[in-house]
Amino acid sequence: MDDKENYPSEQEARGLLVQAGRVLYDRGYVVTNDGNISLKIAPDVIVVTPHGISKGSMNPDMMIVMDLDGAVLKQAEGWPPSSEVKMHLRAYRENPAIDAVVHAHPIYATAYAIAGIALDEPILCESALQTGIVPVAHYGEPGTSEVPDSIAPYVNEYGAVLLSNHGVLTWGSSLDEAMSRMEVVENYAQISFVVRQLGSMRKLSKGQVRGLARIRRNMNMSPVVLPTGVEFPTNTVDVL
Repeated sequence: MDDKENYPSEQEARGLLVQAGRVLYDRGYVVTNDGNISLKIAPDVIVVTPHGISKGSMNPDMMIVMDLDGAVLKQAEGWPPSSEVKMHLRAYRENPAIDAVVHAHPIYATAYAIAGIALDEPILCESALQTGIVPVAHYGEPGTSEVPDSIAPYVNEYGAVLLSNHGVLTWGSSLDEAMSRMEVVENYAQISFVVRQLGSMRKLSKGQVRGLARIRRNMNMSPVVLPTGVEFPTNTVDVL
């Protein structure tokens, strides 16, 4: 049972979603009417972005209030919820600790989703600390129950998932965390891509990954699956 007391008000949530949409748009994580964002205002109530508008052009009055069963509680005329709200609702129902969900199409991470390559290499401390492994969920037809079904296995043990041939979904205990995870996933994907082009990769060892896990525990961060380090460290020698 989610007994959190400090949810944002409905009006605060509407404003926060507008701000988050502008961030996604300005960073190039969404184009045209791509993406959707939602935020809890009660254990069983969310505010979600509308269908059919650029995330950089929204205003607070366009937001939709829904319960976790998908019933619309408040909606401005002409602004229905995104057809992809189903995956948001599934994430909240599967893991009550989730308070915000973000879906976007950042270029590098989406390319990994299309290629079917998980972001699971132990190469970057920050990604290990904030998102851990980012798996690739099987393809689901947008707007159908196939997409919620594809992400359901991941929302309790991971911080993000790549959607095959589609994009990225992140979540968190706050909108800030969900948005930060989206940024970290895209940064991880960019760095992974460049490292692969360089043809050399000094991976973290198992002991070094355990050290990052210890840092996460000390910081009381929500648990995520960390990448598997290599048996022996390859990054302990200075390079001149």
